[in-house]
Amino acid sequence: MQLTGIHHLTAVSADAPGNLRFYTQVLGMRLVKKTVNQDDVSAYHLFYADGKASPGSDLTFFDWPVAREKRGTRSIVRTALRVKGEATLAWWSDHLKADGVKAEPVVMRDARWTLDFEDPEGQRLSLIDDGGAGEAHPWDKSPIVPEHQIRGLGPITLSVANLEPTDLVLTRLMEMRKVRDYRHGDGADRFVHVYAMGDGGPAAELHVAVEPELPVAEPGAGSVHHVAFRTPNDQEYAAWAERLAQLRIPNSGPVDRFYFKSLYFREPNGILFEIATDGPGFATDEPMETLGEKLALPPFLEGRRDEIEKGLKPLV
Repeated sequence: MQLTGIHHLTAVSADAPGNLRFYTQVLGMRLVKKTVNQDDVSAYHLFYADGKASPGSDLTFFDWPVAREKRGTRSIVRTALRVKGEATLAWWSDHLKADGVKAEPVVMRDARWTLDFEDPEGQRLSLIDDGGAGEAHPWDKSPIVPEHQIRGLGPITLSVANLEPTDLVLTRLMEMRKVRDYRHGDGADRFVHVYAMGDGGPAAELHVAVEPELPVAEPGAGSVHHVAFRTPNDQEYAAWAERLAQLRIPNSGPVDRFYFKSLYFREPNGILFEIATDGPGFATDEPMETLGEKLALPPFLEGRRDEIEKGLKPLV
């Protein structure tokens, strides 16, 4: 029973039209599912991914009318997106600046070329060079040429006040491996701790910074709601549900999201984790060629379509 990598990351936006523009037109990602938050149908849930809506490429957003987040610890503080090659990062640096996006200089961090930037609402992102490892599925309608397109999610960085209880959950419960440390990069003499899943590599890493001096983060626009980890099939998903129950870890129990199955629980510093199946995927109710073009609702919400559509604001 082994988690195989990052499945998706879900963040918060208070500007769905602006969010759609930035992630599809500036970052060139594909809108693969336009749906609603299944627990709050007044809010869009927008999924951006690669050309085939592959597990591990999904960056998703809940659209809530909230104020900006207050940054701090006990939160997910940076989301990395994988691209191929140092030259691609140089291209992205010019591209982001041309669109008015403030981007930091390209630096070598954790032995990978990295470009830090923020979206218009302050969502902290990085582009990292993954060396071209693994498959890539470019989107043929992207405004970004295939060789520079985002290939999928990379390492996700958490900030915690106390490493030990989080380390226990990651290594003992979730069976991740602590593989290395690297310097934080803020001038202080401290380290970020790297945990790997499955075959490892940037698509299967969680990075943990220990920052007890920071206040506790308060969620809002620009914050991250949760990170999800991949489990390959229903059998292993059931085993994870049983494991959480046997260890008496407070959790959601099995949740069928229609496009994948989920389990939710919080690690000891309060960060929300999800374990999600790779399938059945986003083409379950739409043709692959037209993903994201219409509002998609899972069968258990389809009967409320008229009510739900009336409560949503236009995206364009």
